Order: sequence, then structure tokens, then C-alpha cells
Amino acid sequence: MTTTLRSPVRPPQSQTRAWPQPAGDHLFTPRRRAGRPSFSALRRSWNGIKTAVLLAGLGGLLVLLGAQFGQVGAVVGLLLGLAAVAGSYWYSDRLALMAARAVPVGPDDFPTYHRIVRELTAEAGLPMPRLYVTPDAQPNAFATGRNPRHAAVAVTRGLLDLLDARELRAVLAHELAHVGNRDILITSVAAALATGISFLANLVGMLPFFGSSEDDEDPGPLAAMVALLVAPIAAALLQLALSRSREFEADRTGAELSGDGPALASALAKIDRVARRLPMPVEPAQASKYLVHPLAGGASWTALFMTHPPVEKRIARLVDHR
Repeated sequence: MTTTLRSPVRPPQSQTRAWPQPAGDHLFTPRRRAGRPSFSALRRSWNGIKTAVLLAGLGGLLVLLGAQFGQVGAVVGLLLGLAAVAGSYWYSDRLALMAARAVPVGPDDFPTYHRIVRELTAEAGLPMPRLYVTPDAQPNAFATGRNPRHAAVAVTRGLLDLLDARELRAVLAHELAHVGNRDILITSVAAALATGISFLANLVGMLPFFGSSEDDEDPGPLAAMVALLVAPIAAALLQLALSRSREFEADRTGAELSGDGPALASALAKIDRVARRLPMPVEPAQASKYLVHPLAGGASWTALFMTHPPVEKRIARLVDHR
């Protein structure tokens, strides 16, 4: 599937959303005093190792494939491998934002969104990320980027419409926890590699040798076999690269940052309830980056890509540790 990036124009002022603040601003008062979260040094180191292994594996695979065509093929594979590794590291966040059709927004577009993130980053000691909004009706969010200085946070229109300000604050704290724990690079790289595998498989399926004859619109048997293998390979890549524990850790760290675990639990329950009846049309390879799995209400085969723990377990942990 080819995804095009919509023109990054700012939404009209009539479409912006700013919640009214009652006297005392109580919507922004956490249940307990928030404090600087304890980002996991072990997780950050382990994410760095996994990213290096993924990128090295991609480069080695392309060299190995090229070597099947002789010395020249090996050199071409090496060059392609270097380009793929560099592209995955430097541009995986752009791919994630393009796939989500995200557009950048400023303080004048969504003042509450900006103010919450600015307050949370100041509390966490993190740089201010770039902020985006996607047009999706399903409530969801994700963070991406190669490091905290080059991070981006994106939320859907559905999320801004569904949550109150306290729940939005808790969700954004969760996404900033991913930034602080360095989850964003490994997630973006794994999604980029899985998307690349799917693209290459589709390309192979269109080749005359693999695909259909001129008189037959259906794919050939070899193309069908390739298509059947793509999903499990991409899913295995994501499962090996990503641990479901990262969401538990981001929930814990985000609750520390916001000081409001119950608000995050409430937001997760609302989001999951809507997501199950309103699946988001995203590439399965990109699903791992979202707060709640965006394909939860889709076809049964999408369970291959379930890189998130069950929302019920996440809520139970938040309730138990409040």
C-alpha cells in the first residue's frame, strides 16, 4: 500500500480545540504530586543494542543477497545496505509521520495540547518535541524520532475529541516516557524495516516471473506464496525487536510524570473501547508505535502484529500501583 503525505498546512482556526478551564484549573491538578520520572537506564541501553543489531542485520542481509550474483552483486548489496541503514536511522521518524498523514501544529492551533507538553517536558527535563495531529477518527497517539532532541509526538483528531484535559495530560506523559526511555528509535526502525520487507515482497510479486500472466489478473502461485510469507516475517521482526514490557514501563513512567495514574487508566479504557469498533487504516508494520493497538478491531490475522500487552492488564497495573 502506498501512503501519500498530505500537504502540511495548519488546520483552520475553526477546527482547533481548546478546552475551557474552570476556576482553579482543577482539570490540570494531578491526583498526587508529580515528579521527575525515573527513566530506565537499562531499557535505554538495551534499546540501543537492539537497534544496532537490527540495522546490522539489515545491512548483512542485503550483502548476502547481493553476493548470490557475484562480487559485483555483493558490492551493490553493501551499498544498498549502507543506504538502508542510514535511511532507517535518520528518516524512520519521517516515514512514521508520513504513514500517519500527520501535519505539524503550533501553539495557536491547539494551545492546550502545546501547553500540556511544554509543562511535562519541563518537569521531565526533556527537550520540547515537535507536535503533530493526524486526521484519524480513532483516538490514539504515538511518539517517534531518533533521540529526545529530534523527537515528535502525534495525536489523532479522535483523541482530542474523546479525552478530557486530565486524560490527555496522562496520555502525553506516556508518550514522553517513550521518548525518555529511548523507545522511539527502536520502534521507528523496526517499523521502517518491516515496511521495507512488505514493499520488497509486493515488488517481487509484480515481477513477470513471480506474478500473473498477461491474461490472468490473479497473482501467480509463487507471488501468493511470497505474500503469505511477508506477514509472518514482518510480524516476527517486530516481535523480536519490540517487547510488550515497553508499554508497561511507559505507563509506569508516564504515571510518575503526570502524577495521575487513574487518568491514564481512564484514558486507556476509553481509547480501547472506541478502537475495537473503529479500526484505523494503518499498515500493520506501523501499528507498534501507537499507544493502543490501532488494529484491535480488525481482521483476526492482525493478531500477528499485536506488539502491545492487553489493555486490561495495563489498567490493572496502573490501578494496583496508584
